[in-house]
Amino acid sequence: MNERSHSLKKIRPVIATARISDTMSIEEYFQNKTLRPVLKLQNPLLLDVFKNYIKKHKNSYYSLSIEKRFLYIENAIQKDIKFRNSLKGMIIGQFTVEEYQDYIQNSSALNKRMMNMVVERLKNQIQFFENEALV
Repeated sequence: MNERSHSLKKIRPVIATARISDTMSIEEYFQNKTLRPVLKLQNPLLLDVFKNYIKKHKNSYYSLSIEKRFLYIENAIQKDIKFRNSLKGMIIGQFTVEEYQDYIQNSSALNKRMMNMVVERLKNQIQFFENEALV
């Protein structure tokens, strides 16, 4: 393992609940071994990037009901291709070369998992964005 790979893996948080077994699919293995730790590591950045996304879109998010805010998060990530690609870059940039080689073998399915995980992560931390409405 080269220095970059070693350094990247060293700074990732350990996720005690991440299950790894021989019986899981390649996608599930990659999700638990790579995506979950990278997303946890990048969480503060993902929150700030979404906060900036709200701001750049005229803060319309803050006038929505809670249910519509959840939809707003989903739509921002699923339908705004530039934003989606930016998020993917922040995550993929934390992969080791070996992980990237695994990722490109099944990037379509892994991208779907990755973006679903980001959506859920933002929804689960929706209170983070509430503070901005008060400013």
